[in-house]
Amino acid sequence: MKSKKILILDDDDDVLEILALLLSDAGYETRTSVNGETVFEDITNFQPNLVLMDIVLGDVDGRAICQHIKQNDTTAHLPVILISGQHDLVEYMHLPGAPNDFVAKPFSIDHLLAKVAQQVL
Repeated sequence: MKSKKILILDDDDDVLEILALLLSDAGYETRTSVNGETVFEDITNFQPNLVLMDIVLGDVDGRAICQHIKQNDTTAHLPVILISGQHDLVEYMHLPGAPNDFVAKPFSIDHLLAKVAQQVL
């Protein structure tokens, strides 16, 4: 069976490294990016089964990127999980362009892996 692919976006290299390691150990193929502006190029090149990204990506808001992904016909099917230590997304989850799921920082490894597994069935 081919491993599922996860595109990880975060502006913190340490977080990217940890997430990539955790997900690789769990059997996923990962690609990381610190640049939210190249997300569509990354999606086209990597063809991920899931996008996992922080809300705060330097000058770019992950919620806006998520909305673009969800409102683009070629990527609308792609599951997106947003991660944040600063935002509560409960009110945002039902709006158009909302992510498929949300993980609050700090998170447990088991919780994150369970959320990922739910989205990449």
